[in-house]
This record gives sequence, structure tokens and C-alpha cells, in this order.
Amino acid sequence: MKRLSSLVLLCALALPLVFATGVQAVVLEGVGHASIYNGDLETARAEARKAAIRDLSLQYEARVSTHDTMENGVITESRMRLASSARTRNVRIIDEYQSGNLLRVVVRGDISESRGQCHAGESSRLKKQVAVTGFPVLYPDQASVGRIDDAGEILPQQLQQRLMEQGGFQVFGATTSRMFTDLLNAPTVWQGNNQLTNVLQVAREMEVQFVVTGVIRDLGVADPSAWGTSVLDRMQRGIGAVDQQRRFAADLVVYDGFSGSPVYQQGFAISADWDAGPGRSVGFGSEGFRKTAYGRSVNGVIEEMATAVTEALACQPFMTRIARVDGHSVTLESGATAGLRPGDELKLYRSTAYLDSPGATQELNDSQLSVTLDRVQPQTSRGTMPQLGGIVNIQRDDIAILW
Repeated sequence: MKRLSSLVLLCALALPLVFATGVQAVVLEGVGHASIYNGDLETARAEARKAAIRDLSLQYEARVSTHDTMENGVITESRMRLASSARTRNVRIIDEYQSGNLLRVVVRGDISESRGQCHAGESSRLKKQVAVTGFPVLYPDQASVGRIDDAGEILPQQLQQRLMEQGGFQVFGATTSRMFTDLLNAPTVWQGNNQLTNVLQVAREMEVQFVVTGVIRDLGVADPSAWGTSVLDRMQRGIGAVDQQRRFAADLVVYDGFSGSPVYQQGFAISADWDAGPGRSVGFGSEGFRKTAYGRSVNGVIEEMATAVTEALACQPFMTRIARVDGHSVTLESGATAGLRPGDELKLYRSTAYLDSPGATQELNDSQLSVTLDRVQPQTSRGTMPQLGGIVNIQRDDIAILW
């Protein structure tokens, strides 16, 4: 007979400079190493940076869990898992050293307790459907240096790719869609129909639960005159006689696709050297852009954005629309690709609108009923509920929720 025992220990690896409580952020430095294969320095740098961020998180707070398997009183297997509950922001590389094929990177960042932790239930195993739309640039003229005017489309594409790599979502791209008409005041301006943006329409058309969008507010260089094409301008840049810093600032917003309400909003900003000469960087996602110190810092910000989205949605329930009701039978707009399986039980909510508030967010009212799935296909699923849909007024476009 095998017996399983586990022990969970919480430990704080305290440093002399750390006296944080609650979610107060502190500034720490972390070190990471990576091997360079086939001369691919960029990939090695990215891996070293990830390792350094892990080092940051574990310095702040870590959870150690051991998992032992015993047989006849003897431990036959022992595994240890080390995980961090910390959240990092504004991470930047402050030192880099290469020795042969080994790369050493030192990063500095703000670190605090993760706000994304929760005791998620059954919904944690399901893949919530997320659409990533365009991030329009507030001041397009700022993109002329380096010709990065495609930033509004490339940034959300890279964000979409990172969310897909994490594997916890069904991610759909709509990077040419624009959520806001007033970029300067977005996302705080309401439209005339009492909706914040056209997020509800996008969510309905793409059949997603959440919409991720934002605005790029700053791509400006500190000294525009430093980027002339004359011989003198080039000499001054070469000897570091001019300010080559460039700013990046963007707002990230995550909307609930059923109500249109924002569930997360955060601003991100960095400043780093734009060390690319004229013509060496063409495009926000170009190789020349990625090789600049500025490009590496922006890449770090996009990673932070992906982490922020994941944390913001971790505790949200799984929601899907009802596609059809026929007697006791209920068909949902989500299926096996979202992780649903036969036997799953979802609560049914009636979606209610009021005639005296046209265009207002619909309210969800608990029907006190559930649907139990008995047939699951890739994009849809079907189940039964204990009462007839016509009697309890459950119909198309109402909502099923798994917590």
C-alpha cells in the first residue's frame, strides 16, 4: 500500500533592505545565467532575464512544497517544488557580462506580493476566451525615429503570442480593431449609448469572454535634435555627447465582454537608450529594434503585461453564452477546446435588459438552475437542466457560469 504525504512550508527569504508588508513594493536585484547556442545572443539574453526575474521573486517570498511517496515505511520518491507568490514590475537590465558561451544578466525591478492569487475552483482548469485588439498610438509623429509607426499593431500581436504561450487562454487577435475614439481620455470617456467602448460588439462577434486593449501614450525621444543625419550629429551620438534616452508608456485595459466593464487597468512606463543609428531599425518588431537597449526594455514590459493579464483573469469565473434552449436541453457556445467535459455543471443566469435604460449593461440574475453537460464537441457543448426552458425563461444569449 502506497501512502502519500505532503508538507507545505511558507518561508520568507529576508534581505536587510526588505521590510515590506502587504502589497508594498520594494526594489531588488536578481541575477540570471544562460548559455549561448549557435551565437544566438538574443535568445540567451531573454532566458537569462527570465532566470533573473525568478531570482527576484524568490528573494521576496517563496513557497516550498515537498511531495514524498512512501512504500512500507520507506520513501521511494521525493520531489520538491519551489514557487513564488511575488509580482514584478518595471524590470530592467542593469548589467550584462559574457564569458565564452555563458551570459550573466543582472536586473533590477519593483517587487510586491502578487495580487492575482486566489483559491480558484473548477474554472481554473478552463481556458477563458480572450481577444487582443489594437493599441493605437496617441502621438504618431513620435514613431518617426526608427520608423516604429507599426507599434499599435505589433505590440498587441506580441502580447497575444505571450498569452498563447502561457497556455491558459484561448486567444484571438483583432489587432487592427480600435476600441477608443478619444485616445487622450481613454478609457474614461463614455459613448452616447451609455457604453464605454464598442467592446461589447467585439466580444459578441468574436465570441470571447474578455477583451484586452490599450493605448500607447509615449514613444518620444528625450532629445529629438540628437537624431539628425549630419556628420556632426553622428559623431555626437558616437561619443555619447547627446541624450539618447527614449520613453515608452502604455495603458493596458482588460474588459469583461458580457458587461463591458473594465476588470483590470494599469499603466506601464520605461525609459532606455535608443542606441540604433538611422536606418538600423525599421519597425517596432524588427530585428534592429529588438537589439536596442530600448527594444529589450519594451520587450520586458510586454512580458509584464502578459503576466498582469494572467493574474487579473486568474480569479474570474468561466462564462459562456447559451446558443440554444430546447425543452430541457441547453447548448453552450463553448466546448472541448475551452476545457469543458461531460459531467461539468454550470450555473445558469438570465441576462436582463430594461426598456427605460436602452444601451445600458445587462444584469445577470441567478435562475437557481444548473446545466449538466452530457455531450461536448470542440466549439459547443450540450447538457440538460431539471426544468423546461420555457417555464423558467432560460433562452438564447443567457449566460452559463462555472466558478
